[in-house]
Parts: sequence; structure tokens; C-alpha cells
Amino acid sequence: MGLGRHILMQRDAIRQIGVLAGLILAGALGAIVLALPIPLLTGPAIATTLGSLAGLRLNFPTGLRQTVFLAAGLAIGTTVTQDSISALARWPIAFAILAVAIVLLVILGARLMQILMRVDKRTALLAATPGHLSYVIALGEDMNMATSKIAVVQSIRLLALTLLVPFAARLSGIETGIGFEGGQRGIQNMSIPITLLCLAGALALTPLIAKLRIPAPPLLAGMIVGAGTQLTLGGGSLSHWIAWPALAAIGGLIGTRFAGIRPQDLRQSAMAGLAGTALAGCLTLAAAWLAKGIVDMPLLHVLVAFAPGGLETMTVMGSAIGANPGFVAAAHVGRLLLLSALIPFLVGRTEQPLPVQR
Repeated sequence: MGLGRHILMQRDAIRQIGVLAGLILAGALGAIVLALPIPLLTGPAIATTLGSLAGLRLNFPTGLRQTVFLAAGLAIGTTVTQDSISALARWPIAFAILAVAIVLLVILGARLMQILMRVDKRTALLAATPGHLSYVIALGEDMNMATSKIAVVQSIRLLALTLLVPFAARLSGIETGIGFEGGQRGIQNMSIPITLLCLAGALALTPLIAKLRIPAPPLLAGMIVGAGTQLTLGGGSLSHWIAWPALAAIGGLIGTRFAGIRPQDLRQSAMAGLAGTALAGCLTLAAAWLAKGIVDMPLLHVLVAFAPGGLETMTVMGSAIGANPGFVAAAHVGRLLLLSALIPFLVGRTEQPLPVQR
């Protein structure tokens, strides 16, 4: 009986992965046909979101997710150049501007969420947190909060930013191409031996980064190894046969965040999620405008670095539009580290809410 049940569970898991892969492929091809910006990211994100909301059970295994992020990190890391490194001296002031914007966003966003969602201060605070979804949900579960509402608001923000930034790039006259095109034009692909060496190095570095409790270890490990290889050996860019499927998989992962969300939770929290995204967009745009002259980068590049989207997604997005990958990654890591310290402090200063009914 136990063996039979195990086999059935394995078959069900394989079926879910098959459905997910089909949606990702269909979304990518459809977006290419429709000429959407960054089709390998936006197409799968739309397709899997619709599938999740339609009730499909979409499973994205942890091991596959880590592999995808590692490959994406390598692809992004190979876009790093000496010019990217030279901007380091100008970044501290820009990061200070970002920190102020994050604090304002959390405080104002929490008040907005409390009004729109009619929830206690702690739930509103976690719903307004600009990113760090897994950390926020863990805090909410530990304090017995209505985490389903928090997850909806956070997922809407991530999806909205994923879809809006590519279209903003197109309206700004930036050609994004089909995938990791922004920083890879004119660069030859890595040889197979160098690719295997980079993969092995990134795999070895990932657990070391994880021990430091830095967000997204596989992605950052891939970026570090890819950048180091490019700057020292000039190994070239990661093959599109690896980079493009990884990009499409990340798009598909975004949509799976809506899996299992009840329709009533979606209806109740959708307006709050869109309003929170609008507030985040306004504050981020203002911060990016102040910082763009300091870092000497286009406004859209700084906006992607400051946008409160997922670290992995926004870093990939920055690569697609040709933004400085080191600056984008550093800004998002800094944002998550600041939130890791700021949110528990603010939560601890609010009154204890009544237990929610699940």
C-alpha cells in the first residue's frame, strides 16, 4: 500500500511538472508571436498565472528552481565588464537614497494596506513589505496571521512589476531582445569545458553563500563565478541553449505563486495589491530619479535596480535591458538585508493582533 501510494505521488508530481513545462513553452512561443517585450520571461509568467488562477496544480520542485537560478546567475555574471566595476565608488550614496525610499514605502504602505484590507497593523506591515516574500510569510505564520492575504498582495506586486518593466523599456526605446540580450551582443558563447567549470564552481560556492544567510545563494553564486570568469578568462557568454530555458523557467515560476490562492482571497486583496504596487512604483521612481545622476546610468536601469520585485526576477530583467548587473544585484541584496532587520523591529513595536480565523 505504501509503495503504491508513493508511485501515485511520483506520477502526480511528474504530471504537474509536465503541465508546468507545457504552459511555459506555450507562453514563450505565444509571446514571441505577439512580439511582447522579453517574451521568454513575460509569456511564461502570464501563462502560468492564468493556469494557476484556473485551478491547475503547478509544482516547481526546489531542486529545479535552484538549478534554474544558478544558470541564470551565470548568464548574468558574464555580462559584467570593467566599466561595470568602475561605478562602485558612486554607489553608496545611491544605496542611501534606496534605503530611505524603502523605509518610507514600508511605513506608508502599511498604512495604505490597513485602510484597504481592514487588517491589523502587523498584517498590514507584512503585506506592505517590498519583497522578501518567503521571509515575510514565515514571520506571518509564526505569529498566526492571515498569510494568504499577504501572499496575494505580494504576488500581485511581483507579477505587475515583471510585466510593466519590459513594456516600460520598449516605450523608452530600449530593445530588450528575446532573452539575456542586453549585455551579450557581440560576445561569443563559452566553450563546453569553461561552461562545465563555471557550473562546478557555482555549485561549490552556493552552500558557502547560504551559510552567510544572503538571499538567493544559487543566483549570486552563478553571478560571481560568471563575472569572475568573464573578467579573468574572457570566457564569453553562457550558451542560449542554457540561458534561454532558464529565463523562461523563471517566468513560469512567477505565475506559480498564484497556485492554491482562493478566489475570495484574490478578490479581497487584489485592489490592495495594485494600490501597493502603484505606491511602490511612485516612490521607486522618485528615488531612481534622484540616484541616476550619481551612478551615471539611465533612469530605467536604476529603476530596475530599485524596484521592489523579486531579486532573481529583477536581476534577470536588468540583464535583459542591458543594465549594470553588479549594481542591480547589489541594490536588491541590500534591500533584502535591510528588510530582514527593519521588519522584525517594526513588527515588535506594534500591538499584538487578535488570532485570525483560518
